[in-house]
Amino acid sequence: MPAPSSSSPTASPAANASAPSPAPGAGSGSGPASGLGPVALVISAGVSVQFGAALAVMIMPRAGAAGVVTLRLAAAAIVLLLLCRPKVRGYSRSDWGTVLAFGVAMAGMNGLFYQAIDRIPLGPAVTLEVLGPLALSVIVSRRLVNVLWAGLALGGVVLLSGHGGGGLGFGSLDPLGAAYALGAGAMWAAYIVYSARTGRRFPQADGLALAMAVAAVISLPLGIAGAGSDLLVPSTIALGVGVAVLSSVLPYTLELLALRRMPAPTFAILMSLEPAIAATAGFLVLNQAMSALDAVAIALVIAASMGAVRSQIRKQAA
Repeated sequence: MPAPSSSSPTASPAANASAPSPAPGAGSGSGPASGLGPVALVISAGVSVQFGAALAVMIMPRAGAAGVVTLRLAAAAIVLLLLCRPKVRGYSRSDWGTVLAFGVAMAGMNGLFYQAIDRIPLGPAVTLEVLGPLALSVIVSRRLVNVLWAGLALGGVVLLSGHGGGGLGFGSLDPLGAAYALGAGAMWAAYIVYSARTGRRFPQADGLALAMAVAAVISLPLGIAGAGSDLLVPSTIALGVGVAVLSSVLPYTLELLALRRMPAPTFAILMSLEPAIAATAGFLVLNQAMSALDAVAIALVIAASMGAVRSQIRKQAA
């Protein structure tokens, strides 16, 4: 599950909403970006996001998927609004339309993803979700080589869904859960597009904070309908705040720091590791074991995502 990007369509959406992307060559050379510091920040952000998602799965029996989404978005919105204190005057109707679209995409992405991980393992859910940004990358690049990368990713999904070995692998996925994950991927692609547009119209992270508030308002009726008074249980609220910090606030901060010290395309490639991190979090926290065949198939999707990003980098450098 992505955090709340760079100019690359397969990057995490967070950076698009936070600050202008570094130039493709920014951060290269002998400076800090040549060390492991920025890489560690990005990996830490990914770990935070996916372990936050694992925590969300653990509290779903208390508040349901819709309730957890509401708690996460509401808590993240409150934190970001307090930290950013965004201005609400001086913007055009078009600016507000962009923020609204960004918030709708954010709510849809989170809502669909949490419905998915309520039904299928975390690793497979993120693997299916990442197909959305990958498809966006193929469409944006319009290069034949990216069609080949998309084919590799599709092969990985077919490999996972085609075998019937039980357990928690793709062969035994709940069809509705898989559909939710694919829908979350489509919303992730829309999220990336509107994240970039919002970042160009609003300073710093103001647009992200406002869009998070929109997403929280959209999710609130669904959360109340699904969880009711369970949303007000102090322990559930505390866990929801934990999910918000792990899945939104902390990774957003880490990614913002990393993007100041490394090229945006490098950031995008590192974000392609999300399915592997998710599978690890699912195994360690939720006991969601995966077969060797599942791992190979997820690796194919990761390789395809990395390849698509690298081919786009070459296109931009040409």
